[in-house]
Amino acid sequence: MLEKALSGNKRYWIWLFALGAVIGFGVLNYLKQFEYGLGITGLSRDVTWGFYIAQFTFLVGVAASAVMVVLPYYLHNYKAFGKMTILGEFVAIGACIMCMTFIFVDMGMPFRIVNVFLHPSPTSMMFWDTVVLFGYLVLNVFISHFSLNAEKKGIAPPKWIKFFIILSIPWAVSIHTVTAFLYSGLAGRPFWLSAVIAPRFLASAFAAGPALLIIIAMILRKVANFDIGKKAMQQLAIIVTYAMCLNIFLILMELFTAYYSSMPEHTSHFTYMFFGLGDKTALVPWMWFSVVLAVLSLVLLLNPKTRKKENVLVFACIILFISIWIDKGMGMVVTGFIPSPLGTVTEYLPTFPEVAITLAVYALGAGIITVLYKIALGVRKSIA
Repeated sequence: MLEKALSGNKRYWIWLFALGAVIGFGVLNYLKQFEYGLGITGLSRDVTWGFYIAQFTFLVGVAASAVMVVLPYYLHNYKAFGKMTILGEFVAIGACIMCMTFIFVDMGMPFRIVNVFLHPSPTSMMFWDTVVLFGYLVLNVFISHFSLNAEKKGIAPPKWIKFFIILSIPWAVSIHTVTAFLYSGLAGRPFWLSAVIAPRFLASAFAAGPALLIIIAMILRKVANFDIGKKAMQQLAIIVTYAMCLNIFLILMELFTAYYSSMPEHTSHFTYMFFGLGDKTALVPWMWFSVVLAVLSLVLLLNPKTRKKENVLVFACIILFISIWIDKGMGMVVTGFIPSPLGTVTEYLPTFPEVAITLAVYALGAGIITVLYKIALGVRKSIA
């Protein structure tokens, strides 16, 4: 099936070449980081998790969101999602690889990652996060390979594959739940010390992931004449809408708990995020921009008339995706360190090398997803 990825029109190769250029530039910056250490990043003694870990956290949710098309199709026999399942699995594969790459580039000595397997520690959340993330990647590669191979041969997938498909559903929930436990298990960081973190992570994931699938589906319709169908598109939009409503509700519950209790160790983080502490206001415009995008997207999605207009739907999904990316990609992670447990306010902003490396990792993921989609669409075209 790999031969399907080796044939394509001019736009396909230009796109891959552009992604390759971004990856190459990012690799050059990573080599500089590897030589000089994390001192070239914006990280400091007080802020030890930054842009890389923020992207990891966000993308774990994107990977987990594949369950929102797999579950209705396989458990509830919702046939409208038939064309979407393999696309959701491919997004999960790309997102998992990006997650692992972000962990790799965040480590000063990246090859020490093998110690997780050589010296496993079952009491460590990081160990379990590694296990569930790697396991989820293997499951999606396994399932998509056998499903697509069966489709190529014009036969039904083997019956035993359904066991692994069903297994992937709770596994998808587990990868973002365990990631949330990495944060909520840190007693010294009051901002993350909340039982709401895990459900909030899942709600935001189940909004951002399907929103991304809608955007990708619209792109594929234009560039590859692949149509998932209006019914599937609108059903995904409803999933995005309800998940975003739940996500905003959980955020409001956190804000109420923090400010009604008036406990400084809880309120100070939210105050920094939305109003700043003294002259430290680096995150404030980003967070309010995220709020505006979230509200606007929800207004457009809650109204059936605007939601059913495809151009409006895609716009709403784009701004929703950006809003959640800002919230989890910067606000959730960085704010947990500001102020520090000792009350020190040390701001963090990513440096140019960090941004270049981050873009390279995203380009890597986009390239993987592009090639996988090319293979899947090539197989379906050959049997049409």
